[in-house]
Amino acid sequence: MELVVTLITNPEQANLTQQHVDCIQAALNDAGSMPASPSWLAESIACDITFEGDDIPSFRKLMQGEVWDLGIDSVVQPITNRRKRLLLADMDSTIVTGETLDELAGIAGLKDRVAAITERAMRGEIDFKAALRERVAILKGLPATALDKTLEITELTSGARQLVQTMRTNDAHTVLVSGGFKFFTSAIGKKVGFHEDRSNEMIIKNGILTGTVGDPILDRDAKLDALNSISSAKEIPIEETMATGDGANDLPMILAAGLGIAFHAKPVVEEKAPAAIRHGDLTALLYIQGYRREEFKE
Repeated sequence: MELVVTLITNPEQANLTQQHVDCIQAALNDAGSMPASPSWLAESIACDITFEGDDIPSFRKLMQGEVWDLGIDSVVQPITNRRKRLLLADMDSTIVTGETLDELAGIAGLKDRVAAITERAMRGEIDFKAALRERVAILKGLPATALDKTLEITELTSGARQLVQTMRTNDAHTVLVSGGFKFFTSAIGKKVGFHEDRSNEMIIKNGILTGTVGDPILDRDAKLDALNSISSAKEIPIEETMATGDGANDLPMILAAGLGIAFHAKPVVEEKAPAAIRHGDLTALLYIQGYRREEFKE
């Protein structure tokens, strides 16, 4: 089977060198995998090396062991169906840098209390639905204007817009799918350029948060259902799909997608995901698909 390993570093660091590439080629030679000459996707940032192999998990561990501690990510995958036609992305701590519900709680002086529950839920230590209801209940009585204030301070993750706009330009369908709330996903989805967004509904009455969430709650199972239903409706084979996120509720869709990527993820997600980006920004998801820097759209 023809495989490709993509080496990627954070664009702000741009510290990928020919020495790193030579190291990977040597490791592949030692494994009897006949690596080809490297193909640079972006100077000092991303490079492809194709090779022959069958045991993808073993090669992934080998590559990560060689470069992760050097601040470099590596992703191993088959060369076929590399460019994806469907992207599903989590929002909090993936497309945006923080957790919107935690930041909303911060306006009420309750961030530490809510963030502690968020952290446990994202690590898979407690039930997501119960954790969501508990966190929202803490915010009962908060004025809805706090949502606007939270949105104002919400920052996009570096590379978010480039990822979505580049894939859209190349005829991929893009979906923001979040266990967070429609107020945020609608605004962030439009700002980044997603075709659609799916999330939860926070109940507001008379301009005040009621502390309740609309049913049904979009959780890990709903994210997986979204992947399967959208790929079916769009007639996109599952192997031509990509899913990314950071939390335990993202894991089912990450495992089911053609290529699932743990992005700056919790340990349980990074450990189980087929691919992981620990150092790079969201443009890493373009390099993984073989896009060159000059092909990126803003």
